[in-house]
Amino acid sequence: MRFLAATVSAFCIVNIAEAYFQTPLASRELGLPVANFKLSDMLDTFNAARAGERKHEATDILSPRGTPVLAVDDGTVVKLFWSVPGGRTIYQFDTTEHYCYYYAHLDGYEVHLKEGLPVRRGQVLGYVGTTGNAPANSPHLHFGITDIGRDKKWWGGTPIDPYPLLRSTALKLGIKN
Repeated sequence: MRFLAATVSAFCIVNIAEAYFQTPLASRELGLPVANFKLSDMLDTFNAARAGERKHEATDILSPRGTPVLAVDDGTVVKLFWSVPGGRTIYQFDTTEHYCYYYAHLDGYEVHLKEGLPVRRGQVLGYVGTTGNAPANSPHLHFGITDIGRDKKWWGGTPIDPYPLLRSTALKLGIKN
């Protein structure tokens, strides 16, 4: 009986561990979040100071107004949201619901976009703009990534610097400037 109990316990522990094991984000092939992406348009602004004592915790990608914003990974649109700092935003979970991708300052959403919609890497989600606190003369995508943890809250989590991940993707694709 003890042998059976030990075997069942070991089986459960292994399956629970596998269920919570997540592939590290750095090992994924993320897509690029804007059409016609150039390395020179991406600003390493993750640790930049913002009003008060907060940090930027995102990467800004300068692009002409109306440039298509693309899903960087397969997943689900979990929230379409308006905020004072971010303006028109999209929160997208990856397929494991471990990471949240944040797209902000959008001028508009793709016409069929809605909460709960599954999306594929490279799919158009919206369009670069200057909503929220973005300067009117500086259209850009504010792109962030968070490790959302077990709570699965689109508004929470631990920020991850997207700059090195996007730079790596661009270099793998042969994009130099």
